[in-house]
Amino acid sequence: MELADKEYFSIGETCQITKVKPYVLRYWETEFNVLRPSRRESGHRKYSRKDIENILKVKDLLHIQGFTILGAKKHLVQENRRVQEDLKMDLQGNSAAVEALKETQETLQEILKILK
Repeated sequence: MELADKEYFSIGETCQITKVKPYVLRYWETEFNVLRPSRRESGHRKYSRKDIENILKVKDLLHIQGFTILGAKKHLVQENRRVQEDLKMDLQGNSAAVEALKETQETLQEILKILK
């Protein structure tokens, strides 16, 4: 389903998009840390696109893949760790590339001094 072009969605809109009942969403919010919609000043929930993505992920784990709530929690934690490790590896790779570029820059500056 394609999402409307807006930043936040009400609980009713989110339920229509995800095909999950409001009481189930509220329960999942108590069980899964990734499901923490922000609140309007009035106290009503406002779900972002990322929240909807996370709801669909939880729904898939529970209803399609057959995970228990505990198993789905563990799976999401492991997935988050993998993403964090991948990010760390990317950053380390980038810092090595930055160091190599700095060395190249210094070498080129020395060559320029010689040529002048």
